[in-house]
Amino acid sequence: MKIAFSAEDEAFRAEVRAFLDEKLTPEMREEARKTTTVFAEKDLAMRWQAILVEKGWAVPSWPVEHGGTGWSITQKYIWNEECAKAGAPGLIPLGLRMLAPVLFKYGTDEQKAHYLPRMLSGEDYWCQGYSEPGSGSDLSSLKTSAVKDGDDYIVNGTKIWTTHAQFADHIFCLVRTDPNVRPQKGITFLLMPMNLPGIKVDPIITMAHDHEVNQVFFDDVRVPQSNRVGPENEGWTVAKYLLEFERGGGGAAAGIKIALGELKSVASKERDDGTALIDDPGFRARINELEIRREALEFAELVTLSRLSRGDSPGAGSSLSKNTSVEISQQISTLKMEAIHYYAMPHANLISLNGHTDPRVGPDYAETATARYLNSRAASIFGGAREVQKNIIAKTVLGL
Repeated sequence: MKIAFSAEDEAFRAEVRAFLDEKLTPEMREEARKTTTVFAEKDLAMRWQAILVEKGWAVPSWPVEHGGTGWSITQKYIWNEECAKAGAPGLIPLGLRMLAPVLFKYGTDEQKAHYLPRMLSGEDYWCQGYSEPGSGSDLSSLKTSAVKDGDDYIVNGTKIWTTHAQFADHIFCLVRTDPNVRPQKGITFLLMPMNLPGIKVDPIITMAHDHEVNQVFFDDVRVPQSNRVGPENEGWTVAKYLLEFERGGGGAAAGIKIALGELKSVASKERDDGTALIDDPGFRARINELEIRREALEFAELVTLSRLSRGDSPGAGSSLSKNTSVEISQQISTLKMEAIHYYAMPHANLISLNGHTDPRVGPDYAETATARYLNSRAASIFGGAREVQKNIIAKTVLGL
C-alpha cells in the first residue's frame, strides 16, 4: 500500500522525527524494546506520558477542548508510524484510550472536569474491572453486586485478570444492580478509588513469569452513587462502547510492520542446513502472507481513524481489527521462535532485566522471544475472545 503525502505532511513527519530524536532517550528505547507484556512498565509509560503532555501530543484522539491535538487522519497515521519506527513505549490505554471516550459520551460535566485532567496528568492511574471467574467472554453473566444504601452502593464480589491493578489507584467496574431482569439490563458502570475500605488485590503470575494481571476482591465496599457513569442498569451499553475502543482504535499495523521487519532480519541471520531462512521458499511465503494481511489491516485502521475524527466510535470494525492484529502478531512470534530454535529460552528476558547481560546466551534478538510468545497467547481472549469478535462481526456487519 502506498499513501501519497503532501509537503505539509512531510514537514509534520520531520517535526515528529525531530521530537522523537530529542526526547526519546536511548534508555527509554531499550526499556521499551525489552517490554514483553501487553502494556509498558508503569514507570516507563508515565515518564513518556509526561513528555508528551508537555508537548501537547499525549492524546491525539481526544477533543481539542480536552487536550487533543486536532491532527488530521494523515497526521495521526504519521504519528503512529514514526513512534513505532522509533521504538517509543506505548501509553497505558486504560484511562486515556478506553475510559476517556466513555466519559466524553456518558460522563457528567462534573465527572469530565474531575477525571479527565487527572487522567492526562497521570495523577490517576486506572484499571478495568470487567471479567470475573466464570464471567469472562460471557461478560453479561457477571455477579459482582451493588446494592443501594442511602446515597451509596455497597459492592461485593470479585474481578479477575485485572491488568495493572497492583499499580492502579482507580478502577472502572461493571456491577450488577438488578438481578431480576435479563442479564444485560441489570448492569451498572461505576468508578471507584482503589483505596476504599474493603478492596483487596491479589497477584496472578503468568506462565511467562510476568506480574501483569491480578484478582481484585470487593467486600462491602461503599461507593457514592455520584460515581456511576450513565443511567443505573444501563451499564451494558456503556461497557460495549468502551470495548470498541479497547479492541481497536487504530495503530496496531504500524507496530506490526516493525515486528515484521525484525522477523525478516532474524530470518536473514538464522540458517537451516546452511540456507538463510529468509531464502527458504516455505518460510518466506509465510512472511509474505503476513505482510499482505498487515496491509489490509492498515486500510481498516485508516477507516477507523476516519470514524474517530468524525466523533464516531470504531464500531464493529474494532472487532475485525482486534482479531486480525492478534492473529498476525501471534504468527510473527511463532515464526520468530521457530527461527531462533534452541536460543528461545524461557525467562531469558528476566536475566537481562536484572542486570545480568554479560555473558549473554544467544543473540540479542532472542532475548524476549519466548516471553512475548507466551504473553501473546492471552491476546486471543482479553478484550473479548476471538469467537466473540466473530459473532459481533457476523451480526452487525454481515447481518447474520
